[in-house]
Amino acid sequence: MSAPLASLINAIVLIVMSAWAYVSVGGASLTALIPAGFGVALLICLPGVRSENKVIAHIAVLLTLVVLLALFMPLSSALSGGNAAAIFRAVVMMASCVLAMIYFIKSFRDARKAREAAGQ
Repeated sequence: MSAPLASLINAIVLIVMSAWAYVSVGGASLTALIPAGFGVALLICLPGVRSENKVIAHIAVLLTLVVLLALFMPLSSALSGGNAAAIFRAVVMMASCVLAMIYFIKSFRDARKAREAAGQ
């Protein structure tokens, strides 16, 4: 899997799970849509990630890391409330963020190795 594909999957997961959370609370909490906003931002960054634009890729990584860290609060809330669906949504979103981070890091390492090989 490539970093752009992992980022696309992550964005879709964030949007879908966030929409599910919003619908499940009957539209009462707009904060449920925050991950969807990050998903949309990641979709906006996707062309730059695909073209291996270093700045855009780093912005996408930063957005992914921020949403990953931010999801710890909803997860702890869901765990304390015993809401299995909310736990599932938070864990799935966090897992997709971790997966995207792994592929971004792999991509950055591969690019550095290629630059070093070209320089020798």
